[in-house]
Amino acid sequence: MSHISRIELEIMDLQSLKDACKKLGFHFMEGQTRYQWYGKWVGNQPLPDGISEEDLGKCTHAIHVPAAVFEIGVVRKGNGYILLWDSWIGGGLQKHIGEDAGILKQAYAVESVKRESRKKGYRITEKRMKKGIRLSLSL
Repeated sequence: MSHISRIELEIMDLQSLKDACKKLGFHFMEGQTRYQWYGKWVGNQPLPDGISEEDLGKCTHAIHVPAAVFEIGVVRKGNGYILLWDSWIGGGLQKHIGEDAGILKQAYAVESVKRESRKKGYRITEKRMKKGIRLSLSL
């Protein structure tokens, strides 16, 4: 059964997304124009805003999670990208990207902060905590 959802995150820095994928052991599939999903919309929940049934499965790039059957679509929207995924448990993504894609969102945020900080001349120290990650910036 298909449950296409939008990950509530706007991607403005594709390199940070690539870095986050690498850190998590995922594969950023540059130029892949289709992402793996259930393959059929069953209509049991609303489509994400701005996405039609014909758009499902189409993307600009994709993220492949090695231990999952389904993939994440990286879809160009405006000046950035949105992420679409089939959250059906049988596709195996939620186990690896977290509830509401929290693991992927956190990894993207960390990589984005690190990248911007380096551009401004800061040195970054990353420490994994019991519940999250601590980033320390210094000149």
